[in-house]
Amino acid sequence: MASYPCLMSFEFKRVSLGRRMAALMVDWLACYFIVVAFTGGLGAMAPSRSWSVLALFFGEIAIFSALQGATVGHRIFGIKIVRFADGGGISPIQALIRSALLVTVVFAITFDENGRGLHERFSGTVLTRS
Repeated sequence: MASYPCLMSFEFKRVSLGRRMAALMVDWLACYFIVVAFTGGLGAMAPSRSWSVLALFFGEIAIFSALQGATVGHRIFGIKIVRFADGGGISPIQALIRSALLVTVVFAITFDENGRGLHERFSGTVLTRS
C-alpha cells in the first residue's frame, strides 16, 4: 500500500476500491436483511421497502461513523474514517455530510488524486487502513 503525504500533517494508507466496495456491500446487506426481518421475510417484502433499506443504511453509516469512526463493514475489512487534515476522529457533522453524499452514489464513485471519493473530500475525511 502506498502512503500519500498530501497537504496534511499525517500520512494515510490508501484503501483499495475492492476493500471499499466489500465494506459497502456488507453494510448494505446488513441493512437489507434487517428490513426483510421486520417486514415479514424475503417473499413478503414489497418493492416500496427499498426506501426503508436506504434510510436504515444512511442511519447506520451516519451513526457508526460519528460514534466509532467505522461501520460494521469497515471493521470487518480493517478500515476506518479519519479527518483528512490531521488523522483524528471525525465530527458528527462530518459523518452526516459524508453519509448524505455517500447514499447518492455519484459522489462515492468519483475519486480525486488522493484516492478519496468526493463524499470524503466534501466532508473533510479519508478512509484509511486501521
